[in-house]
Amino acid sequence: MVFRDPLILLLILIILPPLIYFHFRRKGTNQVVFPSIEIVKNLKPSFFHRYRHILIILRSMAIILLVIALARPQYGNEQTKVSTEGIDIVLAVDVSGSMLAEDFTIGGQRHNRLYVVKRVVEDFIKRRTNDRIGLVVFAGRAYTQCPMTLDYGMLLQLLQKAEIGMVEDGTAIGSGIGSSVDRLKDTKAKSKVVILLTDGRNNAGEIDPLTAAEIAKTFGIKIYTIGAGTKDLAPFPMMDMFGNKVMKQVKIDIDDDALTEIAKITDGKYYRATDTDSLKEIYNQIDKLEKTEAEVTQYTEYNEVFHYFLLPAFGLLLFELGLIKTRFRKIP
Repeated sequence: MVFRDPLILLLILIILPPLIYFHFRRKGTNQVVFPSIEIVKNLKPSFFHRYRHILIILRSMAIILLVIALARPQYGNEQTKVSTEGIDIVLAVDVSGSMLAEDFTIGGQRHNRLYVVKRVVEDFIKRRTNDRIGLVVFAGRAYTQCPMTLDYGMLLQLLQKAEIGMVEDGTAIGSGIGSSVDRLKDTKAKSKVVILLTDGRNNAGEIDPLTAAEIAKTFGIKIYTIGAGTKDLAPFPMMDMFGNKVMKQVKIDIDDDALTEIAKITDGKYYRATDTDSLKEIYNQIDKLEKTEAEVTQYTEYNEVFHYFLLPAFGLLLFELGLIKTRFRKIP
C-alpha cells in the first residue's frame, strides 16, 4: 500500500500531541458545592469515571484514521510485461552406430553416448523460453525429427524417440548441417543457431561439411559443434559367438579439425565432451551464450482505499458523541 499524498500524515504529529496535552491539563469549570467533604470522601469512583479517558482515545483514533484517509492510501496491482524475440535453434544429433559406445556414465552407471546426449539435451530444452527449437537427426543421411516449434512437450517426446538404427548407418555431418540450414534459412528470427553433436568423421552424404558451413554463413546461421566421446579407446557393445553381449575396446575417430573449422566459418565454437559432466557444461555454456535480450515494462494500477479508513473514523466520532451525550454527559 502506498500514499498519494504522504506529507499529509504529518498532521498526526501536529494535531495529536497538543490535543492530548490540553485534555489532561484542562481543569473542570463545573463545580458542585457540598456542605461537608465527609459526604463524598468515602465514595469510590464509578466505572465510567475510571475510564473517562476513553473519549480522548476515541477522538485520537478518529483523527488518525481521518488523516490517513486524506493522505489517499492506494493499493497497487503491479504487473510486468516482457517483450522478447526468441532465438531459432536446431539441435542436430548424430544417431549413427558409433553412438552405441558406452564411455559416458550417469549416476555411476555406464550408458551409451546417445542415451546420455538425450538426457543432457532434454535439460537444455527445459531451460529455454520463447525460443523456437527444431530437431534434426543424422547418420548415413539426415532428416527432420521435429520441425521448429514452441511446443517443448512435443519436442521432448520426439527427442526420446530418436534411436540408433532409425537411419542407415554412416556419419553425414554435411547433410546434418544442410537439413538444419533448410529449417532456419527462411525464419524471421534475428539469431539463428545450430548445435551439432557428433562422435565421428564425415563419411556419407552428398554435401561436404565445410561447404554446408559456408551456406549456413550466408544465411547468418551460427553453428556450435560438439565432439562427443573419449580421446582414447571406448567400450563398445558387441555380440560374441554365443549371442552374448560383450564389451570391446574400440577407437572411434572424431574429426576435431573439421568440426573446429565448421564452427570457425560461422562464428561459432567447437567443444569436446569426453564425459557426461563436460557434455553438460558445454550445453550450459551455449545456453548462456545464446540468450535473448528482453524488454521489460512494469506498470502499476492503483485502487483507492481511503474509504476503509474514512468510514471507521466517522464511526468512532459518532460513538464518542454518543458517549458524551449519555454515559459521559457533564452536569452543568
